[in-house]
Amino acid sequence: MRYGNRDVLAGVSFDVHSGETLVILGPNGAGKTTTIEILEGFRRRSSGEVRVLGVDPDHADEGWRADIGVVLQSWRDHGKWRVGEFLAYQGSYYTPFSSASTRRPWPVHDLLEAVGLADQINTPIGRLSGGQRRRLDIAVGLVGRPALILLDEPTAGLDPEARSEFHRIIHTAGTRSDTTVLLTTHDLDEAEILASRVLILAGGSIIADGTPQELARQIAGTDEVRWTENGVPHARSVAESTGFVRELFRQNGNAIADLEVHRASLEDAYFALVREAEATRTEPVEPNAA
Repeated sequence: MRYGNRDVLAGVSFDVHSGETLVILGPNGAGKTTTIEILEGFRRRSSGEVRVLGVDPDHADEGWRADIGVVLQSWRDHGKWRVGEFLAYQGSYYTPFSSASTRRPWPVHDLLEAVGLADQINTPIGRLSGGQRRRLDIAVGLVGRPALILLDEPTAGLDPEARSEFHRIIHTAGTRSDTTVLLTTHDLDEAEILASRVLILAGGSIIADGTPQELARQIAGTDEVRWTENGVPHARSVAESTGFVRELFRQNGNAIADLEVHRASLEDAYFALVREAEATRTEPVEPNAA
């Protein structure tokens, strides 16, 4: 993707598998939102090939769009709509494309219950708090029971309770074998909770692709085990902590206390990989004047 003479995405290539929850991580300006907008068909790419549910988003029809659920960073809707009426109206767009029970729109009350807005069913949208408005955004993205859910910073503005509830909703969606979830986030904890796989974008390119555990192992080949044995503190770096701890207790179980195991986290991997990418990125050198 190019804006003027600047590439905001370059050589980005990946597959998302059916039923996967893929999280795109990256610093501001990495190209996360641009990537998801191209997948939605909202933004036309400069070059390259894209297939979403087997279709090029640039040439997709309404039937394709009925299988896609979208949660943007923000929405602008008329504040006088009542929550239940608005969600029912949004759901009506999916009805002509419903051929199976799993693709019929969610009943409004059931969906509002799921996102914690059942008590606001008759509330005008303009009277919702920021967190409640975000829950409604999520409900709009889910109302058609989509095969693919695309979410751009979906928990921005949510309080911790609402964020936890959102994680539960996405986990529920992700347990259906035919539902695929793709989201962008700045929240490393959120990525570690939700992702079956993580892509890390930096400078418009993919710098890492794997499960949170794989990425953590990529930057730290050892676990650190700390324990006290007969009152004496010990620490050991080991390649595989589970087997080491099992053997430790088999040999000296009665004397072991204060056992701690530190494994590299997704957060450790993220910061290490982004720092490495930024360190190796160089600005183009202007040619010398002839």
